Parts: sequence; C-alpha cells; structure tokens
Amino acid sequence: MDTDEELLIRSLRDPVAFEPLVTRHSSALHGFLARRAPAAADDLLSETWLHAFRSRTTFDPGRGTARGWLFGVARVVVAGHWRGAARDQGIASRTERSTDPWHAVDQRLDAAAVAPLIRRVLAAMPEAERQLLLLVVWDELTPAEAATAVGVPPGTARSRLYRARQRLREALGAAQGTDITTDFLAGDLT
Repeated sequence: MDTDEELLIRSLRDPVAFEPLVTRHSSALHGFLARRAPAAADDLLSETWLHAFRSRTTFDPGRGTARGWLFGVARVVVAGHWRGAARDQGIASRTERSTDPWHAVDQRLDAAAVAPLIRRVLAAMPEAERQLLLLVVWDELTPAEAATAVGVPPGTARSRLYRARQRLREALGAAQGTDITTDFLAGDLT
C-alpha cells in the first residue's frame, strides 16, 4: 500500500494516483470543515479537493506529511470562505479572527458549565496558538501535521501548543473537578 506522500508525488505524472487520497482523508477533512463552517462543509470539501489537486506541485515531503498539507489546504479554503462571506455581507474590513465562527464554539462543547470559559480563553488566545490547539484536539492531527497545516516548523508548533495548553489549564484551574478539563486537554500537545 502506497503512503500518502508517495501517492501525492506520483499523482504529478499519474493523476489517478490522487484518488486514494480522497478516499482516505475526506471524512477527516469534512469534520474539520464542518466544525468551522457547518452549513458550507460539503461545498468546502469539494473546493478543498479541487485546490489540493491543482496545487499538488507545491507539496514538499521535506516540510511535513501529506495529511498535514491537506489540512493546510482546507485551512486556506475555509479562510477564503469566511472572507468571501464577509464581503458578501458588505463588510469592508474584517480580521481573520472575527471572520471565524468562534462565537459558536460553546455550542459544540459537551460541558455547558465551562464552555463559556473555554470560549473566552480560545478567543483571547493568539490565532496561531488557537489554530494549532484545535487542529490537534478537534481534528486529531499530530503536532507535526498541525505544524505543516499552519506552515510553521514542528518545534515552533510544539512550543505554541504548550503555551496554549498552559493558558487553558490556568483558566480552568477552578474547574478541575469537571470532565471537560481532562477530556479537552487529554491529547498529546507537546
């Protein structure tokens, strides 16, 4: 069985080699997109695959895994979606932070008691830390794959993940008795 990296590289000369990547990663990418743009996830998944196929020449196995690269493509597609939605609504200028639907994060968390606190901590977190943390916790990427997805070196990603986890632990200090603290931070973020 070919690795994702081998398939992606081989697809440059044999486009059919790209098909197994779609089968292997569509479910995970759809989950990533659905958590960020629920109403548009299906369309964004199609856009992600089209963009990935067109830009497959940019994949560099020396910079990370194919899975991380695919999540990076999905991240670019969803960011473009939110920028387009802002333009469609006539909003002239918006930061990336305000175009993501973070106001709905608390609706997706199971523990209603600490959801508002987690939402505030995530919103106050630097964008890079938040994106890396959510890629690892929600999307179950390894720290190295998350690093590839956001375009930073693995060491930088590990240090940012460590800081993000520390911020959450400090904020949740009073909520130590709840399951969400353990569940949300259970992933290996270092």
